[in-house]
Amino acid sequence: MTIMDLARTALLPLEGRGAALGVGDLLAWVALPYLAIVLLVVGLVWRYRTDQYGWTSRSSNWNESAILRWSSPMFHFGILFVALGHVLGLVVPKSWTQAVGISQEAYHLMATIPGSLAGLVTIIGLVGLLYRRMVVKSVRLATTRADIVTYVLLVIPILLGAFATISTQVLGGAHGYDYRETISVWFRSVLLLSPRPELMVDVPLAFRLHIVAGMLLFCVWPFTRLVHVVSAPVGYLTRPSIVYRSRDAARPVRTPRGW
Repeated sequence: MTIMDLARTALLPLEGRGAALGVGDLLAWVALPYLAIVLLVVGLVWRYRTDQYGWTSRSSNWNESAILRWSSPMFHFGILFVALGHVLGLVVPKSWTQAVGISQEAYHLMATIPGSLAGLVTIIGLVGLLYRRMVVKSVRLATTRADIVTYVLLVIPILLGAFATISTQVLGGAHGYDYRETISVWFRSVLLLSPRPELMVDVPLAFRLHIVAGMLLFCVWPFTRLVHVVSAPVGYLTRPSIVYRSRDAARPVRTPRGW
């Protein structure tokens, strides 16, 4: 099946519903998701086949370690739990949690409290990383244009997600906004090649902007340092930090022999 066949298959369920949807809705909730998936998969394969030595986040520990020592673990552990919460909230249907006796109010508390804490830890860690990259001269000079684009596309969805959580979930009452009846169903419909963009029309603006920003991030993911996330770094979170030492000037440099 070609990409065009896939697109036609995805658009078939929209027949008869197009009148209620604008072009922007179709682009945001049908075209962009599949574009992000294609670019992510194809980009990762291309990057792996052409740039395996560049499949790294390029450590800058030797430039500065004091801020990195606390900001990096906070950001990585925080974003890991945030991502896990997103997967559970989007993939697990509401009927499943109701079947085991979890009410909407209980689910709201279970998702909002740890999710907010994980988001707060992520933002604090991200602020530390941004401060380090802007203030420490050696780190700033080592920053590429691709790094700048990566940080911008990373900051926007994180801040929009935090705003959406605070405005609708924390301050939105006991039940908050039940995204499992709209966003989650739309997400699963995209994966099943039967998109239902009409579900996203009345979703709060903060959530829609957060989702669009997230999909744009996935579009550029394989072409940035973020590629290291999918390298299955078994043991990375528990291994000690890499130690950088300067060469002892008093000791002569040995000239290698042979090859």
